[in-house]
Amino acid sequence: MKIAVIGLGFVGLSLATVLATKSFSVIGIDSDKNKISTLRNCKIPFYEPRLDILLKKTLKRKLIVSSDISLIKDCKLIFISVGTPPQNDGSIDLRMIQSVTAQIAQILTQMKNEPIILVKSTVIPGTTEKKILPILEKKSRKKVGKNFGLITNPEFLRETKAVEDTLQPHVVVLGGNNDKFLKFVKKFYSRLHPNVPIISTNHQTAEIIKYANNSFLATKISFINQIARICEAIRGANVDDVAKAIGLDPRIGPLFLNAGPGYGGSCLPKDIKAVINFASQAGVNSSLLNAVELINEDQLFNIISIIKKKLSPIVGKKITVLGLAFKPDTDDVRDSVSLKLIKLLLKNKVSVVVHDPIAIENTRAIFDSKIYYAKSVKDALRGSNCAIIMTAWKEYSVLSSKDFKLMKKQLIIDCRRILAEKKLDVEYYAVGIGL
Repeated sequence: MKIAVIGLGFVGLSLATVLATKSFSVIGIDSDKNKISTLRNCKIPFYEPRLDILLKKTLKRKLIVSSDISLIKDCKLIFISVGTPPQNDGSIDLRMIQSVTAQIAQILTQMKNEPIILVKSTVIPGTTEKKILPILEKKSRKKVGKNFGLITNPEFLRETKAVEDTLQPHVVVLGGNNDKFLKFVKKFYSRLHPNVPIISTNHQTAEIIKYANNSFLATKISFINQIARICEAIRGANVDDVAKAIGLDPRIGPLFLNAGPGYGGSCLPKDIKAVINFASQAGVNSSLLNAVELINEDQLFNIISIIKKKLSPIVGKKITVLGLAFKPDTDDVRDSVSLKLIKLLLKNKVSVVVHDPIAIENTRAIFDSKIYYAKSVKDALRGSNCAIIMTAWKEYSVLSSKDFKLMKKQLIIDCRRILAEKKLDVEYYAVGIGL
């Protein structure tokens, strides 16, 4: 069976390569010709563990990458995984997915088989039925459920775990009409992922499931960050012990209870804003999700307040930010809390020097010469008035008092508590630990 994946970003490329390892003939489509050229040279334009290995393996056998969307004409399954970036009001931009849908519809007019189109892009409820379906039927002059299938199939991938999550997802969600096409895809997934639960529902429920999933994860993060602030006001209290204890309750679970500077990345901030915007348009007051966002923003202002208290005045002071990616083992700085912190520091006319093992160039593309980029941790610390650990990279966890002696003032703010167990001869503050 031939399968097409349109949009070779984080989700699409992970899906295409994994499917190709399962002996399917896979065509990966992306409109970015430079990206296609890079992929054909077995290089990935972003960092994701194991994905480069799978790409090299599958390009030699079952995977073709191209910018020619007409190659999908012989495919049975057509996955849409293009981006739906946020707009200023929090709503999502549907232009890319609408454009791709129109192109697919045009090709549908020439297709003799009965293909199934699966929407993996994250879209607000109603998008598949009200936006995508009308384009497909109008431009192809064919009927859904008869000439082609249309299914909402959201993804739940974690960055740095994309290959693992694509190979073994925790759930498969299928939204659509209970017709032969849905039954075909359900059978496809049951063979691809034996023992993985498959939830069959309608389009709009499948769409809200993705937003509910990410909104709950963001809520857990903001909850533990709120508890962390309370712990900071209690002498000797440690939020990690609190998280460990409550995480053992099966009703709560241990995941996403790591207090820190706030959630970031390409999904949680975007999806929270989108669901709040959608709820507002529907006349629903999202008071809880609004609070989740507010707590997330307050984490950064708490860091700034500590710096101002200890370094007043902070104008002209040299501040070191250790860690730029929103989490370890990725170079993704999209909606990274570190970048938001840097912007706040620059507003306070601070001299900012940064370090990250792999996310420097992505950060440079945003700030250019406004900040300084250190090649090593020691260079980043030298002459600094304050060091803020934002990302829990392993190389930061081995820092000692000797390393911090390079600083002008040995003030450390550890947002990940990776040095909390060490007896450092410095002025040390950790998110979630009371002094």
